[in-house]
Amino acid sequence: MKSSLNSNVQRREMSTEAPKVPVGKLMKAESIAALYRTDVEATIIAFSSKHQGKRPRIVGILATDSKPSEMYAEFTRKTCEGMGVDFVLKRVGGAVVVGEKGKGQEESVGVDGDELEGSIIEANEDASVDGIMVYYPIFGGLQDHYIQQVVSPFKDVEGLHTKFHFNLYHNIRFIRPASLASALPLSSATGQEPSADSDTPPPGLVKSILPCTPLAIVKCLEYMGVYNAHLSYGDRAYGKTITVINRSEVVGRPLAALLSNDGARVFSVDIDSIQEYTKRPTTFNASSSSTGIPRRLYHPQHVVHPTSNTLEQCLAISDVVITAVPSTSYKVATSSLKDGCICVNVSSEKNFEKDVREKASLYLPAVGKVTILMLLRNLMRLCHYRELMQEADTT
Repeated sequence: MKSSLNSNVQRREMSTEAPKVPVGKLMKAESIAALYRTDVEATIIAFSSKHQGKRPRIVGILATDSKPSEMYAEFTRKTCEGMGVDFVLKRVGGAVVVGEKGKGQEESVGVDGDELEGSIIEANEDASVDGIMVYYPIFGGLQDHYIQQVVSPFKDVEGLHTKFHFNLYHNIRFIRPASLASALPLSSATGQEPSADSDTPPPGLVKSILPCTPLAIVKCLEYMGVYNAHLSYGDRAYGKTITVINRSEVVGRPLAALLSNDGARVFSVDIDSIQEYTKRPTTFNASSSSTGIPRRLYHPQHVVHPTSNTLEQCLAISDVVITAVPSTSYKVATSSLKDGCICVNVSSEKNFEKDVREKASLYLPAVGKVTILMLLRNLMRLCHYRELMQEADTT
């Protein structure tokens, strides 16, 4: 009898327990990277076959003793070697470790950082080098931006040269390879404006190189369903509100531009301000002469506006939240997130709280493996662009 009473009490206690809160799905970058790996590997094999077994070569330049940069360099080396790309790591300045031998092909130059620029110029002029990547941050701010311009646009696998940023910010998607040798920026008058209905370059044009990390994030968002394939090319993120926490020229600003040029409403958050990126005017233009109905004429590329929204207000209406803050202490409060949103962490630090999936429907904690695939895709495209220029010179 006593046992029966105890069982009844236990059943009543179990029935009053609060139901478990459903959690969102944890996404993995490996699954997304796998979608591109086969195509990139095929392009590398074709390149080697065409060039009598020569493997594409990247020189990576490491100029600090930053642990995240060291890890990224080692990850780059492993991925390149696994996919048939020669990778040479050149250590300069603060990255030189006296008396310690690294893995793979490594060179050490100088001990005070003076050789950084010289090492980039040397790689620019070395015909055996197909791509160059530099591990940032080094000095920070404008000095890093200057270093990015020293890398030849013909070998800039990271897509950080001003030529590529200009094209991205002006929504110029297709270019002539020879334009990379010009000192002048492109304009819509050149006939190189983006196609409105296809991602296939018109005859004689190729795709402009995009920064590999922002591009990787876009590919992740496509995989997670943020982009709507039923909409027109160049507008497939329409209807989405996205907050990007970071406005660096390496990740945050180009990412905000990419997303808004694809139709999204983007809040770009930095330390001291929040800006809104959109290519949709806030007001209607004069009535159409044929229909008499007011219409909005879309901007050819995104426009930046100040906003009075606080971060909490931005988060509350955002379908997607992307963070790239290099700080262990910075965390996005789960309570501020919109129910069912998608969260993407880009920083080597985790910028979301541990319970993020109690609000987020999808959570991607890292994008590095997709970034490396985009970097290698950029490498092979730049190899192809140089070949097209050489063929043009011989005809």
